[in-house]
Amino acid sequence: MRYIPNSPGERAEMLSQLGAASIESLFDSIPEDLRLRQHLNVPAAMSEIELLKAFDEMGVRNQSAGRVSFLGGGAYSHYIPTIVDHLLSRSEFFTAYTPYQPEISQGTLQSIFEFQTLVCQLTGMDIANASMYDGSTAMAEAVLMAERVTRRAKVVASAAIHPQYLEVAHTYVQHAGIELQHAAFDPNSGQTPITAFDSIDDQTAAIVVQSPNFFGCIEDLEALAEKAHEKGALLIVTVTEAMSFGLLRSPGACGADIVVAEGQSFGVPLSFGGPYVGLFATRDKYARQIPGRLVGEAYDKRGRRGFVLTLATREQHIRREKATSNICTNEGLIALAATIYLETMGRRGVQQVARQCAQKAHYAAREIAKLKGFSLPYSAPFFNELVVRAPVEASPLLDKMAREKGIDGGIAISRFDANRPNDFLVCVTEVNTREQIDALVAGLRSLT
Repeated sequence: MRYIPNSPGERAEMLSQLGAASIESLFDSIPEDLRLRQHLNVPAAMSEIELLKAFDEMGVRNQSAGRVSFLGGGAYSHYIPTIVDHLLSRSEFFTAYTPYQPEISQGTLQSIFEFQTLVCQLTGMDIANASMYDGSTAMAEAVLMAERVTRRAKVVASAAIHPQYLEVAHTYVQHAGIELQHAAFDPNSGQTPITAFDSIDDQTAAIVVQSPNFFGCIEDLEALAEKAHEKGALLIVTVTEAMSFGLLRSPGACGADIVVAEGQSFGVPLSFGGPYVGLFATRDKYARQIPGRLVGEAYDKRGRRGFVLTLATREQHIRREKATSNICTNEGLIALAATIYLETMGRRGVQQVARQCAQKAHYAAREIAKLKGFSLPYSAPFFNELVVRAPVEASPLLDKMAREKGIDGGIAISRFDANRPNDFLVCVTEVNTREQIDALVAGLRSLT
């Protein structure tokens, strides 16, 4: 049965009020050649039993998910403690959404407040919002925020930022009157040199960099902050591998003005690209320009602590033209997953995971560099991702590795830059064992 809530009589009454002869007449503005005049080519409806059987038949065609992976590039495989999924599955959390009467949702507000606190501690910033959709949209929103803060319309972004993040930023700024320029990275070090930003002037709103960048190289954030601030511009720092916060000096301590990140590394599984959670933190003086919402702490007249929606500069709470963002909700459940993960692991746990990632990645780098014909093209320090240059084309090599060895050996850079056919990006995390790294090295040796 089709679900049509209005009876024929009710539909006729509505059409009469509209002065329309039929429902079809409501679509007269659509040209005839654009209208679909035949039934949709979809299968006939199935019973629940038939549907579950069909899903089971599809499921057995899946390849095993237990293959060894060295993939990264914005999505990272980390161990997730069992407690994360257990707590997320509780009914009071599982349907988490924006509280439209926020003060009666004290549990939701408290979890968001704790999330914001943790993000501030990780990034070294004063305030953090109640999360964004993901890292890429968080970076784009940071660019828009920089324009609002400085009232300048030019932004210079490093070309070593994740290509997909740059694409999202371009989509945002082309409708906002912001000029987005690119600063070239050094082909020898893999970093973005200070001189690449010599084009900034008194009309530049911000410098945008990623650290560790798309190639895994750690940028000199202090020098970049000084460069930006000399011209009155902001420094926006993007992080795709949030686990690096556990080892590297925080962007806030290096002088960043806005820090955005993808929080997937903290207790969020790899699930075909989402849903993920964007982290967004900034200085206290820019609080009123931050997108989304801020949850704060307050006390009632009896002195009892509570949580409130302190700031909500979005279009559903104030006039649309005054909103800092049209983001309609935060990734509440995913932000909660990150909060549970961080609270479970604690400061020492996150630091230990980060150290394991770095140590294992550097072991992999040393072993790969010993292979005949292979090299590491970049000299800059790295965290847990690195670019490898093979003696043959990377894409066929990686395909063969997956097919014959059951190892996803990395991401071919040619997917983003056709001029680099032999380069590929390798990521190592705490879940990769020494035996797996040795298997990767042996596979590269035997297939070239």
